[in-house]
Amino acid sequence: MKRNILFITTDQMRYDAIGCNGGRVARTPHINKLSNSGINYRRAHNQNVVCMPARATMITGQHVATHGVWMNGVCLPEDSQTVAHVLKQHDYNTALVGKAHFEPWLGDPDDFFENRMAALNSTGPHRGFDHMELANHFFEGHSHYDRWMEKNHKAEKAKCYQMTTAKGQNTAGRGDTQAVQVWPTDIPREIYHTDWVADRTLDWLSSQSASKPWFCWMSFPDPHHPWDPPVSEMHRVNWRDLKLPELYFRDKSKREAVLEAKPKHWKGYYEGKLWTNLEAPREFVPANLSEEQILEINALIHIENELIDEACGRVFSWLRENGWDDNTDIIFTTDHGELQGDYGLLFKGAYHVDALMRVPLIWRPAPNANLEPAEVKLPVGHVDLAKTFCQIADVEAPPWIEGQPLPESEIVAEKQNRETVLTEWDSEHGPVSLHLKTIYNKSGWLCTTYEKSSLYEGTEGELYNLKEDPGQLVNLWHDSACQAIKLELIEQLYAQLPEKRSPVLERKAPC
Repeated sequence: MKRNILFITTDQMRYDAIGCNGGRVARTPHINKLSNSGINYRRAHNQNVVCMPARATMITGQHVATHGVWMNGVCLPEDSQTVAHVLKQHDYNTALVGKAHFEPWLGDPDDFFENRMAALNSTGPHRGFDHMELANHFFEGHSHYDRWMEKNHKAEKAKCYQMTTAKGQNTAGRGDTQAVQVWPTDIPREIYHTDWVADRTLDWLSSQSASKPWFCWMSFPDPHHPWDPPVSEMHRVNWRDLKLPELYFRDKSKREAVLEAKPKHWKGYYEGKLWTNLEAPREFVPANLSEEQILEINALIHIENELIDEACGRVFSWLRENGWDDNTDIIFTTDHGELQGDYGLLFKGAYHVDALMRVPLIWRPAPNANLEPAEVKLPVGHVDLAKTFCQIADVEAPPWIEGQPLPESEIVAEKQNRETVLTEWDSEHGPVSLHLKTIYNKSGWLCTTYEKSSLYEGTEGELYNLKEDPGQLVNLWHDSACQAIKLELIEQLYAQLPEKRSPVLERKAPC
């Protein structure tokens, strides 16, 4: 019997959010147990640090240059082949429950099938998935969860954070500190989207039979902003008990000196003078964040991570109780991280740092596969997921899938010559463009070259030795002693970077 695959993703979760990766606040026993009995990848990187490009890589097994979803708002073409198609062709039942985001969620439903599915009472098929039930972290008006809330819990829905295009509204907050998009919500926990995603996943799993294998993507919208957990859960973490992030410097002059040493779009964002991406409200100015606001935001993120862990635990228990755990592989990751106050910044964007680029990635092989628990410290990426799914399913990966199967141990990683992993960024917002390409190598060097754009000449960049400088505080780009390693890394980067998709896909909508 072929093995089942439960693929779990969160949205905007840092590597260090969970206990098995050093997290000290959120209690994540169920995910920790996955790590203890599985393979924890200590240097997993996404191939882009925002949602749509990262998710397109997960589902295609391709680098951003290949699949062409170069920024949020660029839609993965509906005729693109996905690993879900591959598994479906080999007799797998396939489902995605929760956040998909292969299409812009602020796009017109007339243009994007994901945004009209619920109105059509459709659950697929779409993109290789037999079944799709969608949820998002904003009430944009068209997800299955949104319409379920409207039909069954309209009064409670009205209490939730409402995304708006009105100027200045998306900086609102109503927590103790009035921090941006902090929005504790007086709704029952059982109708919050985290539990809804787990409930709908269990409903689909309950419809499956032992006669066919399945691939189920359970995709939580949290801990992405707005930070809006149910009020009933606020007792879990008191923001007044937390410590500030290690990379938040209370001395304003030191904080600004670190930003000054980086390329100019860093401090430009901090001061609210240079808007380079749509990943934060346009009116938001990080320099105005108070220490108390950073602490409160972090507290709510920890709460949301605890709720995710408990929702995962319910699904894991169901698999055990129904006799499916022994034959089910579980893979857990996120699309990208969150700055959470590092360097005085919040949200995400064109900043290739651990907070955004390094992701949790845990593979718990089916117990009947008889693979030993392990840690892998050599670099891997989201681009490796699709081939891993094919390997688990015992099917040949088609040639359009890039990457390699995730290694089951450090020894296997060495045999695979796991030396580097790549991350790309391209964006255009009005007259402002940015193009960053990053390579990380097994020795701990991280090199980001800034290609020619509206902001940069193409000679700028960042270079760090993460073993000596894990916070990326000292940019060695111009250090005379580091020029040889810089040039070597840049040469490796472009030798490995696939050729860009042509023609370039059009950005059709924001976000």
